[in-house]
Amino acid sequence: MRIKLPLSIILAALLVACAGSPKTSEQKERLSNAVKNSIELVKSKDPTLQTLFDSAYGYAVLPSVGKGGFLIGGAGGDGEMFKGGKLVGYCSMGQGTIGATIGGQSFDEFIFLKDEASYNNFTSGQFAVAAQVSAVMVKAGTGAAAAYQNGVALFVSNAKGAMAEAAVGGQQFNFVPLDAAN
Repeated sequence: MRIKLPLSIILAALLVACAGSPKTSEQKERLSNAVKNSIELVKSKDPTLQTLFDSAYGYAVLPSVGKGGFLIGGAGGDGEMFKGGKLVGYCSMGQGTIGATIGGQSFDEFIFLKDEASYNNFTSGQFAVAAQVSAVMVKAGTGAAAAYQNGVALFVSNAKGAMAEAAVGGQQFNFVPLDAAN
């Protein structure tokens, strides 16, 4: 067990290192359209989330995060980062887990950052979500009851696939500002 946990952390780091900002204008447009569609879908499922989009200091949207595993799991995806409702850069996520894991799925992930400190932490490139911060599955009314944990509120929506998991792990994020994404 002691060997597998560092292995899952390495897997998460590799997923983040491999991901990054889109390189071509077509990739940027495709990602932007996917982000817009994800936002529209999540707001249609729960209109109360509009309050979080409006009040959060910053937020990230990662459409189509892929996740899978058998004992050791991993997940990864790319998205866009917003501050004050304006696009400020791109982000990527990698996740590693160890434990009872089997299956695969995809989902959209929304990370809301409450204040400047949590935003600066996220955009520093050293941001990680610990195991105790759990994502909330979006359904009608979840936005109204949203609670930040350590300045972060995490939501997932549009889950597809099947996965059984009783594992420990965490997510690591990378941020690339717009001016560095060329």
